Amino acid sequence: MERHVVHIGLGSNLGKRLHFLQSALNALHTKVGQVSAISAVYETTAFGFEGPKFYNVCCTLQTTLGPEELLEKLQHIETELGRAQKSIDGYTSRVIDLDILFYENLCLDYSELKIPHPRLRERRFVLQPLCEIAIDFIDPITGKTILELLESCDDKTPIEPTNEELKPPGLSSQFPKLDYLAIEGNIGSGKTSLAHLISSEFNGQLILERFADNPFLPKFYKDPERYAFTLEMSFLADRYQQITEDLGQLSLFKEFLVSDYYVFKSLIFSEITLSQEEFRLYRTLFYQMFKDLPRPNLYVYLFQNSPTLIENIKKRGREYEQEISVDYLNKIQKGYLKFLKNQTDLKVLVLDVSNKDFVKNRKDFIWILSEIDAFLRKT
Repeated sequence: MERHVVHIGLGSNLGKRLHFLQSALNALHTKVGQVSAISAVYETTAFGFEGPKFYNVCCTLQTTLGPEELLEKLQHIETELGRAQKSIDGYTSRVIDLDILFYENLCLDYSELKIPHPRLRERRFVLQPLCEIAIDFIDPITGKTILELLESCDDKTPIEPTNEELKPPGLSSQFPKLDYLAIEGNIGSGKTSLAHLISSEFNGQLILERFADNPFLPKFYKDPERYAFTLEMSFLADRYQQITEDLGQLSLFKEFLVSDYYVFKSLIFSEITLSQEEFRLYRTLFYQMFKDLPRPNLYVYLFQNSPTLIENIKKRGREYEQEISVDYLNKIQKGYLKFLKNQTDLKVLVLDVSNKDFVKNRKDFIWILSEIDAFLRKT
């Protein structure tokens, strides 16, 4: 889920240009990626033809989409806002125009997609607003910064900033008010993916469970009775070390902590996998180790139905997970629900994501953020 920094140019020539530009920004945030910077709105005369004045903005966003997917999304947003098909005969008047200016340092020269935008160096109405948000960005073609491109631009078309302001799109989020967010769920529920997305969106310090490094996990799935206690004890020790170290070394440059597990999952899984005698011993050790550990400000549980969990497990292709049964997943689900039902001093939000794909569909990710944001406002 690598994120790419992209610079987008937005233009409109309608009387209600602010409405169209704001709608385009909101659509970019919802369907494409996080809008992280927005320039002022600039007014210019029509370029290349006689027509009404244009209003131009540049923004920076972070997206997981590839260049071709991004272009397709931009064209779809234009169509939704009433833009007719782009003319092949030259410049025309248009209600909304979305252009990819730069995509990281990528250089592409396809018939339908050229990156960087081939004419941006000739257009003051692009360079001026872009200079506001990416003054030191280096054009991979010329090796010049945006400021240097602006200073050497031959275009003398008058351009003036307007008094109109665009609102940053997205939520007025409560995430920065959190200290510690824990995301939990059954095997294959997508908790790690969601933790990645949220940490990236809101500058959170990420703590991920180190299950892949546990040598007993593949052995447990092959012979549960033999390796259950060894596995649970190794997880207990590793989680204790990881959580205590990471909670004690919070980065000054991060807003909050987000984790794809909470240590109480140790009790949930061990009660399922261990004998009664082993579990009683394990529980005693657990409470001795974690009695003073800070609790998360918010605990989000991702509910997925069993068929979806099995499908997700198969998709990610970990060999040692392929024999996990529906019965085992159902036991884990019941264990989590029992744990959540008995919580009195932990803020718990249960989200049913069985019909959501928040990794591939940003709308579903925005829905999760909205649910979390609304929950935090109520509590």
